[in-house]
Amino acid sequence: MEVFDVRVHLLWSDILIFILVASLLCFVASVLKNPLARGRWAKVFESRIGAASFMVILFYVLIALTDSLHFQKRLEATAESTDVHYAPEMTSVLDLILAPMLDRDEKTYSAPFAIYSFAKENIESDDGTVVREFPRLEHGGSHITMEEQHVADIVVKSLTAIGWTLVPILIVLFIHHWYIRKEGSRLPWPVIYFTFSAIVVVSSWALQMSQYYHVLGTDKVGQDVLYGAIKAIRTGVLIGTLATLVTLPLAVLLGISAGYFRGWVDDVVQYIYTTLNSIPGILLIAASVLLINVYIETNPEQFKLLSDRADFRFIALCFILGMTSWTGLCRLLRAETLKVSQLEYVQAAHAFGVSRWRVIMRHILPNTTHIILIALVLDFSAFVLAEAVLSYIGVGVDSSMKSWGNMINEARSELAREPVVWWSVIAAFILMFTLVLAANLFSDRVRDVFDPRMSGSGDNS
Repeated sequence: MEVFDVRVHLLWSDILIFILVASLLCFVASVLKNPLARGRWAKVFESRIGAASFMVILFYVLIALTDSLHFQKRLEATAESTDVHYAPEMTSVLDLILAPMLDRDEKTYSAPFAIYSFAKENIESDDGTVVREFPRLEHGGSHITMEEQHVADIVVKSLTAIGWTLVPILIVLFIHHWYIRKEGSRLPWPVIYFTFSAIVVVSSWALQMSQYYHVLGTDKVGQDVLYGAIKAIRTGVLIGTLATLVTLPLAVLLGISAGYFRGWVDDVVQYIYTTLNSIPGILLIAASVLLINVYIETNPEQFKLLSDRADFRFIALCFILGMTSWTGLCRLLRAETLKVSQLEYVQAAHAFGVSRWRVIMRHILPNTTHIILIALVLDFSAFVLAEAVLSYIGVGVDSSMKSWGNMINEARSELAREPVVWWSVIAAFILMFTLVLAANLFSDRVRDVFDPRMSGSGDNS
């Protein structure tokens, strides 16, 4: 699809993430129509932890969505040819937002907010002699003429950026609070206001400061580390979501079938997941990824762009992770189904001749929903961490794809330097830790509300 001077180019992962968002909106609509479900989910968001963690997750998802709108820029026409050509590299809407961090590459490493390079170079002085010194960065702090202005400039620009961001936020929040006070609401608005303000202020501050400095330094080839860490959010969110959704159908179908039908069905399902568990997961994933790499190398005509190749490997990795990680949820559902199927109202349904399919849909599945919801969120966190581990050992996403695992993998040699180049690892760790922590806290609140065995969970927790 061509639009003005760009051509829209959606990857398969882009299409999948928008399908997931549409499915999520349909789920929200169905919850709003169901008073019982609406009341339960309301308890999740009426807690301080649930509301704050959900806003953090939503912020990550919004970044992933903006990074999933890809297009190719039109190249300038030449005198030799009038044909229209487009750039081979992909650009996303997020790249436009992060424009201050692009096209500001340095020669090599530089520390956060530094104005000098991290490595010494041979510099020719005014009198012609060659000295070994730390050269000034080409972009970072280039507006500073005197080194003594460095710290004061960072403080002034930071306070200015925070002030100009806080003023409109406070006005909007004051108007919203006045309206909510008239309407009445049980949501923890102070926590929501604080979380929203913190997210917006930190994001705005980082974008504005990136116009003058490399906020989290640069890597070995001089690229901005903050840009790479933010671009990796899409990889983390997608791999956690897609792999989890691949796990769900297998685990639900086989787990409930084994617990409800028993007999030879239970024996077959147990044999399958016992056999799969006996194979080391990392070896199975590594072997599958190698097979995918062989397919890509032997069929280059199917991947016109480097981004298409990386995207295919990424989707394959999500599928592989899901296919090798469904056994845990399957066992939980089997055990819960064995218990629920013996309850009196289920036995009464059988006595009245209710079909097995109707019993499963009306009695078994609703009573195992809390396990599915909790497992979904916990598996999301596990898959985000798994991507980092797999990329670290070289069997994760493509090296050309921004991910926290690739950042940590590339930082292995940096940690052996003297002095240590620590900012790449710290940047990946902070963003990954924030996402996983928010997902785990949200899953804890979902468990407290939906698990019938949990009691005494206060609404203000």
